[in-house]
Amino acid sequence: MRYFMVDRVTEFTKGISASAIKNITLSDDILHDHFPDYPVFPGAMLIEAMAQLGGFLLEMSVNTKKYIRWALLAQIDKAKFHNPAEPGDQLRLTAELDEQMDDAAKVNVTVQCGDTKIANARLTFVLKSIESDKIHAQRRYCYRLWTKKLTLSQEIF
Repeated sequence: MRYFMVDRVTEFTKGISASAIKNITLSDDILHDHFPDYPVFPGAMLIEAMAQLGGFLLEMSVNTKKYIRWALLAQIDKAKFHNPAEPGDQLRLTAELDEQMDDAAKVNVTVQCGDTKIANARLTFVLKSIESDKIHAQRRYCYRLWTKKLTLSQEIF
């Protein structure tokens, strides 16, 4: 994963929901061109942050050490951007599992800054088995970083 759009997972309830924070800072490379004199965090990156948290929720809910499937973003529905995210904002993302099938799931994700709604979307993921120790190690590393201050009731696969 080249871009980490989640800084920390703050809450996780297996099969139900997850919450996280993303801090927007002027050191984010993307803000230097989007837009000069009026830096705004791009909507595409907000969607990526929502997808990363939604994928985390699903993967932590369905995976075991013996059976690992990755949540791959397949569809974005009802995405709305209500207010811009700017340098200095701390975004709170909340993902809630809406519908789960054998090989797919739908997750509703909202993004807020304080009491201000920034964005929301309904994301559909497919769950796919990928045989790659390198990918598994990378994902475990990322999830350990995101949850290092969170007490999990389970091990990261």
